[in-house]
Amino acid sequence: MKIDILTIFPQMFNGPLSESLIGKAANKGILEINVTDIRSFSKDKHKKVDDKPFGGGVGMVLKPEPVYDALKSVGVKKKNKEYKNSFAKPLVIYMSPQGKTLNSDLVKNLAKYKHIVFLCGHYEGVDERIMNFVDEEISVGDYVLTGGEIPAMIVTDAVARMIPGVVKEEDSVKNDSFYNGLLDYPHYTRPAVFKKFKVPEVLLSGDHKKIENWRKNEALKRTLQRRPDLIKK
Repeated sequence: MKIDILTIFPQMFNGPLSESLIGKAANKGILEINVTDIRSFSKDKHKKVDDKPFGGGVGMVLKPEPVYDALKSVGVKKKNKEYKNSFAKPLVIYMSPQGKTLNSDLVKNLAKYKHIVFLCGHYEGVDERIMNFVDEEISVGDYVLTGGEIPAMIVTDAVARMIPGVVKEEDSVKNDSFYNGLLDYPHYTRPAVFKKFKVPEVLLSGDHKKIENWRKNEALKRTLQRRPDLIKK
């Protein structure tokens, strides 16, 4: 999968997406992550990319020209009829608190695409005319951050985990919270006793059928206790 991130603060990505599983996947060629500085497309001598909103009001708005040119530079076109498969076209995602809330089903669907382009808003957002070139507007929760950079990292990390080869033990992804609609079951490791707290005996029994049933029951119990709304769904 190819991921392009368009931002006015590219330095924010100097590290987070090059560590752990994401960094290893990039080194293996499973992921290609590119960060583009929107300011490099500004025709202003001071590389200004924002301006005051029409109609007055507080804050600044990202101008359409540099954002549009940045989108074009990574292969985004308004019309995508040339793509026979919708998953082959670049999917443009605008990170915004006004978008649909990120969840596991959405992440699974995003992982089907070959090329995702993240547009990171800032200040009061982007000129609304840029939305004509956006396919999805996604939020990471009902709160507002200083910009779309951190949310773009979150979505990138979540989607990358779904790509074959990124997580070594691929079956572990299917046991993650939310993958099958439930929260994950509790996990234990050595020592068997810690501060008088013991590991459940069934996990030490060696009986794989009993262990599997215990894990299913614990996942259901934990979901009922902590996220009963998931059970209703």
